[in-house]
Amino acid sequence: MNNITLAPVQTDQPSHLMPVFGRQPISFVRGRGAYLYTEDGTEYLDALTGIAVCGLGHSHPAVTEAIAEQAATLIHTSNLFEVPWQTAAAQKLAEVAGMEEVFFSNSGAESNEGAIKIARKFGHLQGVANPKIIVAAHSFHGRTLATLSATGNKKVQDGFAPLVEGFIRVPFGDIEAIEEAAINHPDIVAILVEPIQGEGGVNTAPQGFSYLEEIRQICNQHNWLMMLDEVQTGNGRTGKYFAYQHTSIIPDVITTAKGLGNGFPIGAVMTQGRGVGVLTAGNHGSTYSGTALGSRVVYTVIDTIQKENLVENAATMGAYIVDQFKQQLADQNVIIRGFGLMIGIELPKACGELVNVARDEHHLILNVTAGSVIRLLPTLNITKEQADELISRIVSLVKNFLA
Repeated sequence: MNNITLAPVQTDQPSHLMPVFGRQPISFVRGRGAYLYTEDGTEYLDALTGIAVCGLGHSHPAVTEAIAEQAATLIHTSNLFEVPWQTAAAQKLAEVAGMEEVFFSNSGAESNEGAIKIARKFGHLQGVANPKIIVAAHSFHGRTLATLSATGNKKVQDGFAPLVEGFIRVPFGDIEAIEEAAINHPDIVAILVEPIQGEGGVNTAPQGFSYLEEIRQICNQHNWLMMLDEVQTGNGRTGKYFAYQHTSIIPDVITTAKGLGNGFPIGAVMTQGRGVGVLTAGNHGSTYSGTALGSRVVYTVIDTIQKENLVENAATMGAYIVDQFKQQLADQNVIIRGFGLMIGIELPKACGELVNVARDEHHLILNVTAGSVIRLLPTLNITKEQADELISRIVSLVKNFLA
């Protein structure tokens, strides 16, 4: 703790922050690995990791060193110049993603904005005057005006009309609805879906990942772009580097963020196949796209995931945790869904209150999504000992709640 400056203690002065977040009555001043600590040193097991962000855990030495060294060397010059770390990070990301082109953004929402722009430009290049994109019910793509319009959640959209036009919504997993849309809307140019709906309750389509293979066939048939939102599912979270790699297909466009920077705000939109070359000079940009600092973080995160075999660990430990939940909660009328270390426990009733109970009584950080699903997104380098600790606390939490 030597030479570490902590944030100032909260006072009784009014906050000048916009009240857009429903904050919990707790704050953390430091983190280490899978744990967070309050100012008085109380330890909490973090099974949320900044909502699938800190996949390497908190204060990972490699990331800390990269940030400190690069910040002391060069943070930003702008894209008016060559940025060597950006070039290196793009190459590394393209290799693990199986893509050809990379544009670095600052968030998942910005990445999805980029994908939407690619789809529209692609449509115009095909002579489509009013290009449309198919999206799914219960999806979440961000909170910018275009991405909340694409999002399948009325609560997110409420109060922000008129929404951005050009989206056709279909039930998640419903191939017949996609085919029907193709008949009724000749101006469709792309499909944008999440391989697993995180905010929607850690859901895959009813047919599993074969849904993606069916979408790929339809996109090939109609010359559409297949676009995957892997903001949450990417970067090793599901036991593959990207969730689409559970299949044999490859999309035309992938977006990602969250775990890409292990807490540093950065995202990316990537293309291959039909998506390559759609955006050209002047079509897109960002002041902070791929700064030297952000790019070095990306390079370091990918390098660390590879060197520490964290994708494999996510698959192994995720399967172990899910198996233990299924055994130990077999009599609790719950549904367990797990894909690597993206795990959902659906309870038979609303359970939002468990966020506070888990925090206060079990010193465990988690969240509840879709009203009744406990969502767990632990670190990719979680150990068996930490996994057992997580399992024990969750089993006790659920059993007490459903008793």
